[in-house]
Amino acid sequence: MPEEAQDEKMKKALQKRLREMQVAQQKKEMIKKYLTPEAFERFMNVRVANRELYEKLTDWILAMAQSNKIAGKITEEQLREILARLTYRPEPKIEFKHK
Repeated sequence: MPEEAQDEKMKKALQKRLREMQVAQQKKEMIKKYLTPEAFERFMNVRVANRELYEKLTDWILAMAQSNKIAGKITEEQLREILARLTYRPEPKIEFKHK
């Protein structure tokens, strides 16, 4: 009995992973429509280098596409600007107080 329960658990986990992969593939295909080939290549490089940033960028592009704010295709230069905005962190200001 415990072995059957474990098999069922593994099946469910596998099905869940498969659904996640299908959703990720669908998102990737949708985004490909909005990017030039060079921009898509950079997009995929972001995926390899920083998964969290990739997810943010994916969500941002899809949100902009759904609200019809993307005119034409996003170029590599535009994608770099978007990445800069998404990763912007102001420099911490260090102040020295003299006695």
